Amino acid sequence: MRLLVTGGAGFIGSNFILYWVKNHPNDQIINLDKLTYAGNLENLKSVENNPNYVFIRNDICNSQSVNSLIQQYRIETIVHFAAESHVDRSILDPAPFIKTNIEGTYVLLESALKNNVKRFHHISTDECFGSLPLGSKEKFNDQTAYDPHSPYSASKASSDHLVRAYHDTYGLPITISNCSNNFGPYQFPEKLIPLTITNIIEGKKVPVYGDGLYVRDWLYVEDHCRAIDLILQKGTIGKTYLIGGLSDDIDNIEIIKKIVKIMGKDESVIEYVKDRPGHDRRYAIDWTKIKQELGWRPQFDFDTYLQKTVEWYQNNQDWWRRLKHA
Repeated sequence: MRLLVTGGAGFIGSNFILYWVKNHPNDQIINLDKLTYAGNLENLKSVENNPNYVFIRNDICNSQSVNSLIQQYRIETIVHFAAESHVDRSILDPAPFIKTNIEGTYVLLESALKNNVKRFHHISTDECFGSLPLGSKEKFNDQTAYDPHSPYSASKASSDHLVRAYHDTYGLPITISNCSNNFGPYQFPEKLIPLTITNIIEGKKVPVYGDGLYVRDWLYVEDHCRAIDLILQKGTIGKTYLIGGLSDDIDNIEIIKKIVKIMGKDESVIEYVKDRPGHDRRYAIDWTKIKQELGWRPQFDFDTYLQKTVEWYQNNQDWWRRLKHA
């Protein structure tokens, strides 16, 4: 198979490429990435000389380049990760989110359609569904109505609708996955877990928004990669699959306290700060559908792999210090 992976130098995209090269060594991967602040080719050092891996620096919004690339490499499958994804940045400046997440997806869909790509898989987020009440048993599923509350989640919801429209209108063979919060190696240190770890290493305070009682579902990144693999192999064209982890209503302050304990510090490092606008209270994923239809379930429990993630950042300080202080 010949895959085009967009945003393959980012956190999830690079983990996916490393996973794919290991598990599908005969497939060819073309990594298309603009190398914004969150893209880092150091993540892919171990595969950069692999004859089945090619990196191309370009923008998914460049329709001529995207079209030429798909034709040149006779791309069969597109796995579309490329997105602006940090909520705080979207609040400060929504424009890049609209351009990359909506316009970029449109460009890829047009090129996929024009070149008869066999599968377009779109990576999305549970944030499209909005917020669930604290203390409830409700969970998001593929029938949950969209209710985005930030420019980031609104742009991702828009791209999801575009992807479905290209299937319904033009017959483009698509699948979509909405995942919960990922964690693991190579995550840019602006996100909650790596920010907490790296701030503690640097002797800085750890900021906590509002009361800290914001609940997220946490998915170890390798579990996410396995789910995408199964969707590409066995998923039903036109369907959406929700991918969640093994955490069960762990709020942000509890996660931070777990990290503080793992790192042998006391809770004086925690600093409560002003909440951000439109902050969703709770996300929770019902992954019954992907379990029943494709046989997937998460393998990596939260506490064990949180510990492993802390150790990874402790052992790879050169990697994140360059990013954090660029």
